[in-house]
Amino acid sequence: MSGWGYPRYVSVAEKKAKAAKKLKQLKKKNPDIKPVVIDGNTLARTWWGKSWNKNLERYADFSNRISRGRSYVRHGAVLDLKIDSGKVTARVQGSTAKPYKVEITIKAISKAHWASIKKQCQGELKSLQDLMAGKFPKALAEIFFAEGEGLFPTPKEISFNCSCPDWASMCKHVASALYGVGARFDEDPSLFFKLRGADTKNLIARALKDKTDELLKKTKRRSAKVIDGADLSDMFGIEMDNQPNFSKNHAPVIKGKQKSPKTQKTATGLVAELIISNKNGLTIEKLVEKTGYTKIKLYGIVHRLKQQGKIKNEKHGVYIKP
Repeated sequence: MSGWGYPRYVSVAEKKAKAAKKLKQLKKKNPDIKPVVIDGNTLARTWWGKSWNKNLERYADFSNRISRGRSYVRHGAVLDLKIDSGKVTARVQGSTAKPYKVEITIKAISKAHWASIKKQCQGELKSLQDLMAGKFPKALAEIFFAEGEGLFPTPKEISFNCSCPDWASMCKHVASALYGVGARFDEDPSLFFKLRGADTKNLIARALKDKTDELLKKTKRRSAKVIDGADLSDMFGIEMDNQPNFSKNHAPVIKGKQKSPKTQKTATGLVAELIISNKNGLTIEKLVEKTGYTKIKLYGIVHRLKQQGKIKNEKHGVYIKP
């Protein structure tokens, strides 16, 4: 406290240094800690991250209070944030030496609501990669973002608690954690569906059936040959067990060597092998470099591998062996 009874001014640099010091201490005790790191002033960059933040800011219940957390998350105060089914837990550095514990609970989307969204999406969604990358028709984006009827939770579906003494119903620590959730969706959009308890397999399976039926209608040949040579992984983001991921004129280059079609692995098997064999894990950028696949395709593959329990997501978008 200053001589006049007001809190001492703390500069941005000092706040960042304090958070960094505490993070270093926590990492020694808990290597699995996952801090939220914001590059620059932009809180979210992808459709899912931006839409999460916009959804919170459009409600009067939250709009005047959530802004308190922007500077906190930008300064690296969210030292740890984990997302699970219906729950977010975080540790946020405040004015005291010990970080505050934040817990946010999100109600799962109801079965009836999810069924309605799936029905509205019929014929619109083309692949898991497009879904994860936020690349879909405007009509579908409007369905997902519809106020009170889309995929995003309303204030009534969100409850939270913080260990700090702040009397406000939404303190700055909770607000920073909520913005941290949006940043997490930038790293891994599949976490949005995990948080909301919605299974993306339902949507993609329907897209696969719709597209296959469409292809079959365009030919008189009622057999699997209608899609012979097509890369179903690229089309749907679903790896077919009997479909090697190569074409006649292309095979992924790995560490400068080209694999022959006879020994070519599926895209999913190849990515899993690369991640599991690297003890420090791999980022999407490294996977692009090693496989030659696009980021969008790789996001679909790593999402599938995580669902299968073959890999896990480490901090800063690093994928490692479980």
